Amino acid sequence: MDELELVAFEIISNVGMAKSLAMEAIREARNNNCNEAEKKIEEAKGFLLEGHHAHSGLIHKEANGEKLEFSLIIMHAEDQLISAETIKDIAIELIEMSKTFKKN
Repeated sequence: MDELELVAFEIISNVGMAKSLAMEAIREARNNNCNEAEKKIEEAKGFLLEGHHAHSGLIHKEANGEKLEFSLIIMHAEDQLISAETIKDIAIELIEMSKTFKKN
């Protein structure tokens, strides 16, 4: 496995954990466990940050003139990164909605 594939799998692994945690946070919010939901979101943010760091490393290499070959694995990793970020953002909004409904 080459370096590019290793970075792709690092991204996929980290953002996959982030996505799973965001989904768990939504389930916790649905069950009125907003504190637990927020903890899961914070944990998800850490995994997303790791995924972003790995991705940024590739961007810096290319910006410095290193030619990176097109790769479906990297494309998949980027897709997973974007979807995990989106799910995390939606989860945060759903937690806030849950808190609002709980007050009323």
